[in-house]
Amino acid sequence: MRKSLKEVRKKHIEGQSPVGALFKEFILGGQDGLVNVLGVILGIAIATSDIKIVLIAGLAATFAESFSMAAVAYTSAKAEEDYYYSQKKKELSEIKDVPKVETKEIYDIYYAKGFRGKLLDDVVKQITADKKRWLSIMMKEELGLTSEFIHPIKSAIVVGLAAIIGSFIPLVAFFFLPVKTAIIFSVIVSAVALFITGVFEARINLTKWWKKGLELMIIGMAAALIGFIVGKLLGVSV
Repeated sequence: MRKSLKEVRKKHIEGQSPVGALFKEFILGGQDGLVNVLGVILGIAIATSDIKIVLIAGLAATFAESFSMAAVAYTSAKAEEDYYYSQKKKELSEIKDVPKVETKEIYDIYYAKGFRGKLLDDVVKQITADKKRWLSIMMKEELGLTSEFIHPIKSAIVVGLAAIIGSFIPLVAFFFLPVKTAIIFSVIVSAVALFITGVFEARINLTKWWKKGLELMIIGMAAALIGFIVGKLLGVSV
């Protein structure tokens, strides 16, 4: 089936939703915060019956983890942004200095997609007639890069906030309940929260919701079990 020039151009102006990308960042931060803090507070709670020590350790882990996650999100997004613009500068220079080579690359890209004859020539001519469009397509098709990345500051805020929210899920029970009861309540609530997070993640990635939910819940509970074992070995049973 032949493709029109209109269809070819339309394909290259469609981008991914930044909202979806931010939601993935939020899930990542919340999941990481919950799992890490759950492991820490279970280890402490098993080792001591002092609720103040558990809360102090949990709050310290919450804010340290959240800041760390936000910093990593910022540096990661900044590195992605810097790499994109460095490659964009390089590609623009090549279009200016060796246009015949870059034109041939456009030709090869669309030849590999199945375009032939006059349609292929027209596609190449249309693309190379506009340097902005030419550059954009080279970035996407040759390098696999897109400008639809998340701003580093926005990424840091979303991940950091999500990490705080996720961290408080296993911790909140210890504000209101005795240590023994809080441990049970914290594990149950965290398991449910991890399963729900996995379901949402599966919706985004178009995978089986129950499988992803169970996978995330098992991983989280495994981390909690490690904290439990450490607390049991090094501390005093409550």
